[in-house]
Amino acid sequence: MSTDAGGSGFAGPPPPGYPPPSYPPPGYPPPGYPPPGYPPPGYAPPPGYGPAGYGPPPAYGPGYGHPGYGPPALKPGVIPLRPLTLSDIFNGAVAYIRANPKATLGLTTIVVVATQLIALILSVGPLAVGGQLIPTLSGEEEVSAGVLVSTMLSSLAGSVATGLAAILLSGLLTVVVGRAVFGSGITIGQAWQRLRGRLWALVGFSVLEVLGAMLLIAVVVGFIFAVGAAAGGAAAVLIGIPLVLALIAALVYLGTMLTFTPVIIVLERLGIIDAVKRSFALIKRDFWRVLGIRLLAVIVAQLVAGAVAFPFSLGGQIILMAATTTTAALFALVLLSVGGAIGQIITAPFSAGVVALQYTDARIRREAFDLVLQTGAGYGPAAPSDSTDHLWLTRQN
Repeated sequence: MSTDAGGSGFAGPPPPGYPPPSYPPPGYPPPGYPPPGYPPPGYAPPPGYGPAGYGPPPAYGPGYGHPGYGPPALKPGVIPLRPLTLSDIFNGAVAYIRANPKATLGLTTIVVVATQLIALILSVGPLAVGGQLIPTLSGEEEVSAGVLVSTMLSSLAGSVATGLAAILLSGLLTVVVGRAVFGSGITIGQAWQRLRGRLWALVGFSVLEVLGAMLLIAVVVGFIFAVGAAAGGAAAVLIGIPLVLALIAALVYLGTMLTFTPVIIVLERLGIIDAVKRSFALIKRDFWRVLGIRLLAVIVAQLVAGAVAFPFSLGGQIILMAATTTTAALFALVLLSVGGAIGQIITAPFSAGVVALQYTDARIRREAFDLVLQTGAGYGPAAPSDSTDHLWLTRQN
């Protein structure tokens, strides 16, 4: 029941289209309450939270992209003191050349130029003096037996001189790398003082390595010839093919397992037998890694040497083919030797550096040798350059 507007009692119904006064329109909160999603006056959400009515934002991991890494490895010299990657080894082999140009490129230039000159004189000298250089190169005349024997002996002597020079150069460059790992420089004289006591061990190992390979080849070839003489050519071929393949595999295996022996002789100052045993111990679990990196380094070095020597080789061959005098022929041979020498000067330090850094990496992986190297890095730049040499003598029994 209702009364009029001016009387007492209940008010009449609201006009059509308006909700009752005590109820909010649909979608609106009751009077005195804030709209949904808004805090009441004087209220603020705790720090770190979104608007009222929402929980804290979800937690996230350590950013996007690659997972977080620890601090970078210590790098006092040409390599970081941790297990090395292929790029670490190759970059280090280049970095030590750039850091020590006199003790690497300068030393290599002296050794290579001297040996190339000696080899050229010994191999071509007898023919040039006897006036038989042009006939020998062209094949127009038969060379006398005396000159032929003299030339062969001279060439053999030149090869021996080249081999000895390569041994000397490899040992000296190994000393340079041993210092470069700690960021220390070294002069050619200091490198020689460091190597001098180990030179004969290096020569002895190299001679034994060559003789062993020659003996193995001679045994296989002799056996194949014996089979051919006893059972015929077909049997020799049938047996010879697998034997030759086995010989190649054996030479590759032994050559790889002996890779670190010269480095060990120089840096760890061990005898030949102990150095061979240690090289086998360091490589036996990483054979394919050592072989792969070594082959890749050889391929890179040969490509670079070939590219550098190509213009000299091309010019020398053209002049040699057209030569009609001994002087022209000698000039062509000198040009060929210059191209080969430049290629060796560029690539020999790189190859020696790769082997020495592979050895360092093997010790880091097998013996945690990076912890020993960090000891040397802690000496600081003010320490004497030879203060870290003894660290290479540290080894696990």
